[in-house]
Order: sequence, then structure tokens, then C-alpha cells
Amino acid sequence: MSDTPNTETGRDTRTDYNSLNTDAMQWLSALVALLGLYLVASPFLFEATDAAIWNDTLVGTAIFLAAGYNFVRLSRDRLASVGVASLAVLLGLWALVSPSFIEMGSNELATGTAITGLLVAALSAYNAYANNKADTPEQTRARA
Repeated sequence: MSDTPNTETGRDTRTDYNSLNTDAMQWLSALVALLGLYLVASPFLFEATDAAIWNDTLVGTAIFLAAGYNFVRLSRDRLASVGVASLAVLLGLWALVSPSFIEMGSNELATGTAITGLLVAALSAYNAYANNKADTPEQTRARA
């Protein structure tokens, strides 16, 4: 398809690219960041061992920072970083399996950590996939 000039904005517009709704992706990143904060707080809400406190605090903080970074990128009309979203996927997968390797101290904490890890991994994987498939021309904004 050929580019056609847009007389209202003076920019060339394309109809053959995959646009991304960055508002939805921004909310998705915010949800992942909140899940990271829950992971940080959960050892202090439930009975936890020292290893569980360190694990959930460090992994939750890393998830919060990664998702927060992508949230800021999306709020500035840029695509989210696929690498950072992929890092959040890996951190979510570790949170999912960590109760198998680390004594958590209570079943509630182990279950909460695993479920949070599953949600983080799934949502971040979708974020990485959607942002990887999006094609944002330099002349246009990322918002759909």
C-alpha cells in the first residue's frame, strides 16, 4: 500500500501497520507493577521465613521496577520495552516456582506467591508479545 498524505496534520499516514493501544498496555503494566508491590508486601502479611522475605521482596521490587519502566514508556507515547517485559516474565516464572525451592513459612504465602508469579508471567508475556508485533512509524504516535 502506498502512503497517503494527511492534510489535517501534514503527516503521512499508513494503513498497513499494526497499531497498538498504548492506553490498554499502560493499564496492563500498572497492574503488573501492583502485583509486584503485592509480592513485596505479602511476606509481611503472612507468616514467612527469612528466605521467603528476601525472595519475595527482591523479586517483587524487580517486577515493580520493570513494569513501572514500561508504564512510563507507554505514558510517553512510546512502545514498551520487549526486553524489560521479558525480564518480568522470567521474574514471574521464578515467583511461580520459588515455593517449591524455598521454605515459605505458610501455605497462604506459598499459594499467593505462586499465583502472583503466574499472573505476572502471563500479563508480561502478553505485553511483550503485543509490543513486539506493533509497528510504530516514526511519523505517527503510538496511540491507537
